[in-house]
Amino acid sequence: MTLHSMTGFARTDGALDGAAWHWELRSVNNRGLDLRLRLPPGHERLEPTIRERVARAISRGSINASLSLTRRARPVDVRINQEALDRVLAIASNLAREIGAEKPRVEALLGLKGVLDATEEEEDGEAQAAEQTAILADFDTALASLVAARAEEGQRLAAVIGQQVDEIERLAQRVERSPARSVEAIKTRLAEQVARLLDASTGLDPARLHQEAVLLATRADVEEELKRLKAHVEAARVLFRATGPIGRKLDFLAQECNREANTLTSKAADEAIAHAGLALKVVVDQLREQVQNIE
Repeated sequence: MTLHSMTGFARTDGALDGAAWHWELRSVNNRGLDLRLRLPPGHERLEPTIRERVARAISRGSINASLSLTRRARPVDVRINQEALDRVLAIASNLAREIGAEKPRVEALLGLKGVLDATEEEEDGEAQAAEQTAILADFDTALASLVAARAEEGQRLAAVIGQQVDEIERLAQRVERSPARSVEAIKTRLAEQVARLLDASTGLDPARLHQEAVLLATRADVEEELKRLKAHVEAARVLFRATGPIGRKLDFLAQECNREANTLTSKAADEAIAHAGLALKVVVDQLREQVQNIE
């Protein structure tokens, strides 16, 4: 049985030429595939590629993928803005002549806004391409780890779901073999009910009463429900041997089992069958809960 869960977690770290990054991927169950992606500024161009790769690897689940990145400061190029400096010097010289002040010191001039231009060296295109290639490679590693985590969790769920399907079959067989479903038991039960009604009232038509009793017995029969439960169990086991996502199909089968279990319980005319029907409903509810996590 190769089931994949929709729950998983993965993380990877990478670095290149003074840049370091960290990928973190989380996955939970969802009706379809929903990717929520967080990228640092300047890396938005990675989004289409990432979405394509996720869609190839995963068919269902709510995926949160985040990239955090830190970069070592690039070398700074400092240049004097000669035009701004000349204007400042001209103003300072005029003031010095007018009020007899000393000429400004060099460090004071350099501290004025606009006199010095400090710019980081720009990263060349080849370096950017190499960095993004490395980031995508680490994303692929994280994605593969996430798929493996979902597969590992799926194997645990497969064991649980397999036991629940076995239990549904066992409870259905208990109902099927119940002595209360034998022809003799049904006849005896109906005869007792008819006798009580006849004793309670003399105005009842025995023939009409017999017909109604037969109709009630027919409505109380659970043979069809048992057959459908058996078919659903077999269908689930066929799915277990299939490849690819089967979560939606298992969910549908669980709903059908729930419908049959409810009908069977409502029809139960015997205490033992009623108890088995209630136990069946509990197991089916547990099955429905588990298959919600299957891809």
